[in-house]
Amino acid sequence: MSKARGRRVEFGDIDETTLQVGQPKVSAAGLKAVKVSFDRGLEQGGVSRTLRSMYRVNQPGGVDCPGCAWPESITGDRKKVEFCENGVKALAEENTQRVVTPEWWAQHPISELETRTEYWLGQSGRITEPMIIREGEEHYSPISWSAAFDLIGEHVRATEPDRCAFYTSGRTANETAFMYQLLARSLGTNNLPDCSNMCHESSGTAMTPTIGIGKGTVSLEDIENAELIFVVGQNPGTNHPRMLGSLAECRKNGGKVIAVNPLPEAGLLKFKDPQTPKGLMGGGERISDEYLQIRVGGDQALFQALGHLLLKEEESNPGSVVDSAFIESSTQGFEGYRAARANLDWEETELATGLSRSQIEATAETLASSKATIFCWALGITQQPHSVDTIKEIVNLLLLQGNFGKPGAGACPVRGHSNVQGDRTFGIWEKPTEGFLNRLDAEFGITSPRHHGHDSTNTMKAMAEGEIDVFVSLGGNLAMANSDTALMAQGLKRTGLTVHISTKPNRSHVMHGRTSLILPTLGRTDRDDKHPGGAQFLSVENSMSVISSTQGRLEPVSDHLLAEPVIVARMAQSILGDDHPVDWQAMAEDYDVIRDHCSRVVSGTENFNERVRDKYGFVLPNPPRDHRAFATDDGLAHFTVRDLEYLTPPPGHLVLQTMRSHDQYNTTFYGLDDRYRGISGGRRVILIHPQDLQATGFADRDLVDVVSVFRDEERRAERFRLVAYPTVQGCAAAYYPEANALVHRDLVARESNTPGFKAIFIRFEPCAEEAREDERHVERDIGLELSTS
Repeated sequence: MSKARGRRVEFGDIDETTLQVGQPKVSAAGLKAVKVSFDRGLEQGGVSRTLRSMYRVNQPGGVDCPGCAWPESITGDRKKVEFCENGVKALAEENTQRVVTPEWWAQHPISELETRTEYWLGQSGRITEPMIIREGEEHYSPISWSAAFDLIGEHVRATEPDRCAFYTSGRTANETAFMYQLLARSLGTNNLPDCSNMCHESSGTAMTPTIGIGKGTVSLEDIENAELIFVVGQNPGTNHPRMLGSLAECRKNGGKVIAVNPLPEAGLLKFKDPQTPKGLMGGGERISDEYLQIRVGGDQALFQALGHLLLKEEESNPGSVVDSAFIESSTQGFEGYRAARANLDWEETELATGLSRSQIEATAETLASSKATIFCWALGITQQPHSVDTIKEIVNLLLLQGNFGKPGAGACPVRGHSNVQGDRTFGIWEKPTEGFLNRLDAEFGITSPRHHGHDSTNTMKAMAEGEIDVFVSLGGNLAMANSDTALMAQGLKRTGLTVHISTKPNRSHVMHGRTSLILPTLGRTDRDDKHPGGAQFLSVENSMSVISSTQGRLEPVSDHLLAEPVIVARMAQSILGDDHPVDWQAMAEDYDVIRDHCSRVVSGTENFNERVRDKYGFVLPNPPRDHRAFATDDGLAHFTVRDLEYLTPPPGHLVLQTMRSHDQYNTTFYGLDDRYRGISGGRRVILIHPQDLQATGFADRDLVDVVSVFRDEERRAERFRLVAYPTVQGCAAAYYPEANALVHRDLVARESNTPGFKAIFIRFEPCAEEAREDERHVERDIGLELSTS
């Protein structure tokens, strides 16, 4: 049997001069999405691998989509097609038959790879063998698995536990996450940074003290039967496309949808359901009944204004808006909240939100009349300095009308990665609870550390200060995912050993430690059958607390790949030795053993092995949803009061938010076509309101350098193309991660420490490289004139 299957592919990199700009679309999905889905799948994986994975995705006994965490129905038969365009792209990235062999690494030195984009690196294919690069070397070269694990053990044992960090991507399955955190805590550290630190950490930080849980409190059926849904700071058409079907179903059932977003996103305007004749033929369904194009960072002001107006309506018509019985029996802090919202400065509210008083009042009327409301939100809310306070205002509004523990109502932070919520449930957290640690210690006979560890932001700082000797990354690409790109790269390069458990090349492999290992792993769609008991399955948790199984069936592209639980177990054995009380080998051989341990440690997973084998899995307990109960210190939900805060850039500056393109998932680029926004061929763009463009003195399509300012420090990102776009005046948008270099390490959300990717103050300067290019053009033109004369 061949050790590596597939083909090596060489292709060109991004050429920003080929950028094309068209009109933004006003609808999402439809026949075009179907065509793109199949084209991308066939291009990467071929007919057989594409079809075999596509029609098993999100089905009972199948594979959970490695893309977003939007749920599927658990109350009835599922659709035959439970995937979206970007889900197919995610599958294609993993199913690809392109391979990155040792010969590929030999042909591409680090000095060259540093010049390549993330797109080029990722499109090169699946890594086929363990690789190593040592200090002073220019190329990665092969290393055996046993030698790689020995090296990890040597480095970890040579340092202190808290000088090691164990990063996790949301791709990681529940069982692997549980083993990974067990390894870190057995070693003696809570340095367990993860991608949640950079996305929904603000949600958990706000919700846990106010309602006693950091997760959403609704089901898919609640979404479809709500009277009113707010979709705030979220672009479901690209990031959670199957959500559009649920929103359309809500509207068919008589519900309304209000979108709150600075950009006019196609998916929030109209949805062409590709599973219906109308959607395929071009009709489509309206999604938003109201669309509030709010200023970036103005959401807290909007929610405070809505609270003020709801209370005014209640004063005029007692019993019409406020759920007094619920408030009296289940909450505390209402009187303070009512006093704080008694008055409102409308001039400041309009300034902060960019909305008119009449728009806000109309929205308040709709909210006041709803008896079952859901607030959905994503990173547009969570990545602000005042994110936690903003989310607490959402909770206030939900509490005011009793929107917990009843059908069609609740809080819905929409997680953006397939198992990022499950990772936290199964112990990936730098600030674990005492109850979890007590159960973990009792189960395994270890003593876990109690002091808090580093999150993602603090891991970056510790690396840059030379305080991390070993960095292990279970999936992910922290070099590009985190803020302050230059500092992140500096930190990685200062680290003694970096270990990347990966499927494809990425920037973190290039910005590597003094010694660096790449350990290639099975993907979610790959068959995992090299075990004494045969093929194994894993589990994941979606955005609505449903745990279900996932099992790949495709032949791996190489015989050298190991499953993530096996890699974690072998690392643990090498680091901790044979006399450690945990039986790592048993867990690596039979994943039922892992689940048995989890059932005694992770609350809500009792009888894990039996329940996960049910057709649709099982739902974790959720007190606010299940019993209108709140696991806070006093057993009550809490109204909170915060001063109004919004973003006020210095004169001559705009507020920049980062975002994904439609051909992107986090730091993975599927292609270069952000077709809903009319952008293709390039990524270094700034979307800017035409009046702001005029005020800056630049013209549409000018090439500029972008300068950000934070606490009198400036950062520069070069060669961005300005594109006139119907965003909110005073605000601009650029793609993540290209704009990450503009985010200062200390620009974070208070309390959650999430990077402020939606709160960057920027200005533009003439592109220095463009000026030099103009000079070269003049020189060439003069030379041409002389030669022709």
